[in-house]
Amino acid sequence: MKKIFGGPAIFLDRADINTDEIIPAKYLTEVTKEALKPYCLEDLKLEGFDPQGERLKNARVIISRENFGCGSSREHAPWVFEVNDIHTVIAESYARIFRQNMFNCGMLAIELPKADIDTLIALEKESNGEVEVEVSVQEQKVVARGNGREESFNFDISPFDKALVNAGGWVEFADARY
Repeated sequence: MKKIFGGPAIFLDRADINTDEIIPAKYLTEVTKEALKPYCLEDLKLEGFDPQGERLKNARVIISRENFGCGSSREHAPWVFEVNDIHTVIAESYARIFRQNMFNCGMLAIELPKADIDTLIALEKESNGEVEVEVSVQEQKVVARGNGREESFNFDISPFDKALVNAGGWVEFADARY
């Protein structure tokens, strides 16, 4: 199955964005994923970032720095992205549990080297933040376009994580096999 992820990207040019910034702990008592939707990245402090702004509402891809998703281990962080139609995060590195929770939910946590993230952030700056990203899971390739320029990067994904993504997440993967 050929599965493509992507769309408009939002750039969070900071390391160590933690799960409390992704979805504040005070909302963890909500009983549905959908109830988390308005609180996505509510507590993130980053110059020029507006958690209620159009850029976040339109984003389908997040591009960030190292150690993304650190902090408390909770599935709510990927869930809030999922209900906001953000199915791909591209970063230099991830907190281990956050990364696996993304794949368990059928979403992508793509690791690219610092030099590639720097190239993407430079593209964002010269494109006034208007960057479209396309990701092919099968080809393990990211293509970013902005300001008439295109950048392409290859990424690694384990066969198991690829199977989780292609199935739509851990539950769907297990249902199809057991």
